Order: sequence, then structure tokens, then C-alpha cells
Amino acid sequence: MSARSNDISIDSPVRSTQGTAHGASNTSPEQTEMFDVVVVGGGPSGATAAEHLARQGHSVLLLDRAGRIKPCGGAIPPRLIKDFHIPDHLLVARATSARMISPSRNRVDIPIDNGFVGMVDRQDFDEWLRQRAVLHGAIRRTGTFERLSRDEDGTAVVHYQRREHEHRSEGVPARVRARMVVGADGARSEVARQAVPGAERTKYVFAYHEIVRKPASPPPGYDGSRCDVVYDGVMSPDFYGWVFPHGDTLSIGTGSADKGFSLRGAVDKLRREAGLADTETLRREGAPIPMKPLPRWDNGRDVVLAGDAAGVVAPASGEGIYYAMAGGQLAAEAAHECLSTGNPKALKLARKRFMKAHGTVFWVLGVMQAFWYSNDRRRERFVKICEDRDVQQLTFESYMNKELTRKKPMAHVRIFFKDMAHLLGLARV
Repeated sequence: MSARSNDISIDSPVRSTQGTAHGASNTSPEQTEMFDVVVVGGGPSGATAAEHLARQGHSVLLLDRAGRIKPCGGAIPPRLIKDFHIPDHLLVARATSARMISPSRNRVDIPIDNGFVGMVDRQDFDEWLRQRAVLHGAIRRTGTFERLSRDEDGTAVVHYQRREHEHRSEGVPARVRARMVVGADGARSEVARQAVPGAERTKYVFAYHEIVRKPASPPPGYDGSRCDVVYDGVMSPDFYGWVFPHGDTLSIGTGSADKGFSLRGAVDKLRREAGLADTETLRREGAPIPMKPLPRWDNGRDVVLAGDAAGVVAPASGEGIYYAMAGGQLAAEAAHECLSTGNPKALKLARKRFMKAHGTVFWVLGVMQAFWYSNDRRRERFVKICEDRDVQQLTFESYMNKELTRKKPMAHVRIFFKDMAHLLGLARV
């Protein structure tokens, strides 16, 4: 991606969504617009894919529902800020430490050495990404995807309900033709369900958070540069609860695959414990989160998935923004190669390249979550392990750089033996 992205402001003018992009046909009532690519979904993955494809000179339609914000802690690592040229004004806070809290309320503060984790408000962050895609040539429309069909010549037709006016709840039936479709419409993706075999068998957890206003007089111990992560079965039987600072607001949330678990009740407990029970609530948001990458991301013809639609949310941490944007770019690269060569096998490159870069990390995190998050006894030991300086340094180096660090081999050896001691119950808690 070009460094030109640094110059874009959230207040930059947006091109009219009524026009056509370079290469899209002008339409009459008897015609249907034709785009090289229709991207369904305008979150970080879809907006990134749309921008990348527009930069390549393709005619791109970015179709997005209005007013949809995913529950998210909003953390973005330095790797994302660097790779995707995110300007400073989108960072509402900079986290320089993380506090891990065990069921017994043992607290372990982990400093982020030589850096910070950026915090963003998804409402503004996602919109800025969509505007950037438009400024680089994508056509943007507001509407809800309905279905895919085929023209007489086999070209994909995207049917959707278009919202002509912001305040109208009903849509106007519309359709466009597409040489390629990128499905970035989130967990339980309708594009994936209709076009990619096996997508319906994916399992999900549910996440819920509340955005609250930072109190004028913060509670004792509050630190606007610290992310609190609570490992406690009361807060989540299989994940964790969080209290993340967002400058003038905070994100307080949790998640679980247990359908009988009260996420809202757990967030109420989190707020009381953090001294934020009476703070003004600005938004409440919930959404399903995929548990692992789908085994297949394309239909072998002209559809490729990205982001939550492809299942790229990291186990254990629940991190999704970086992986969504990385997956969106890889989906765009695969679509571009397919359009350029006419070879649909190129679509498989999106998943292949993603798993080569991140598959090992996902596997390690999945094993970690399955073991350490299974009961409070193990959660207690997990937080105890986090006191170790080797663990802290290697964990954050891997998180910040998005790869398993290969530095300090002796530190890995020490961590292995310490982990074994905890697994076998030989270490004191």
C-alpha cells in the first residue's frame, strides 16, 4: 500500500455514490451495471479489499450496511499501523501496559516495552477506511446484500436492497453484475453461505460490549493507558472480560460460546468491579465471532471471502482487526490475479498465503485457549505464568509484530520448562 494514504483525513470529501467507477457501465432501466469487483461488507476487511483493488485500476463497488458497529476492544498493534498507514488522529488512546487479573484477583501488570498498542473507536475507524477506499476510486453504496444469481452468460449478479435515503428503513431492490465478488460481510456471512461449500458448518462465539463515557472523576486505580483483561469464569466460562480505554470512552465487554451464559450480566459485574457501574452508557453492541478460519475461502470461480466471513479471528486473544485487514488485502490480491490471468485457481491463494503467515500462531493460540481457559484453577495458573518476564517480552514481541518471535532461544527453553511445571502442578500459585 502506498504512503499516500497518510494524507487522508476523516473529514476528506467523499465521491458521490451515485456515479460509476472507471470501467463500470452507465445504465438505463434495461441495463445492469457491471463492475470488476463487488465487495460486500464495509468493515476493515472489505474496505481494505476495496481500496487495494481500486488502486489496481479495477472498477469496484463497496456495498455496506449503515449503522453497524462490531463489538470490539479496538486494539491495533504497531504492525497494523505501519502496514496500513493509519494516521495518528484515529488513535483515541495509546495503551502502554496490560493488566492480567485472575479469579482470585491476583493482578499482573505487563509493560509494553519500547512501544504502544493503539486504541481506535470502530465507529470512526471503519468509516475512515471506507472513505479512503472511495478516495482511491471505489464506488460506495449503502444497502443490504440479499443473494447471488447468474446472468445468461454466467456472470455473477449481486442482488441487494439499496437505501436511497439515510433515514428510510426500507430499501429499494437493486442489482449489479460482477466479474468477481469479495464476501466481507462478517460472521455468518450470507455470501459465504450461498457461494462457498461448508461455510455453514462454522462454529461461533458471541461477543458483547458496552461503550461508556469516561467519568469526570475516574475511580481509584484507573489508568487510561492500561488495558485490563479479566480471566474469571464469572466473567466468561471460556474466554475473558475486558476493560479497554478509548480516550474519552471505554469499551467493557466479554464473550462466550456458552449460549446459556449471560453476557450482559457479566458486563454488569465488570462495570461494578471497575468502579464504572454508574457511568453513562453510550452504546451496546453484540455480534457472533468465528472460532477458526474456514477450510475454504472461495467457490473456485469468482467469489472469495475475507475477514470474519473467512473466520480470521485469533483464538485466545480474540484479535480481529489486523487479521481482517491482512485477509482483505490477500483476498484483493487473489481477486486481482484471477481477473488478470483468467485462472480461478488464483482465488485459493488468499487462504494459502494467510495460513502460511499466521496459521501457526492461530494453532498455538487455539491450544492455549482450550487448555488455560477451561476452568478457574487453570486460569489462576495462567495469570501466574504471566508474571514471568520472559513470557511478557516474547508475548508482546509476537503480538506487536504478528509473528512468533525467533529471538532469544534460551527464553523459549525457560518458558517451556516453566509451562511444564505449571501443567504438572509443580509450580506454586
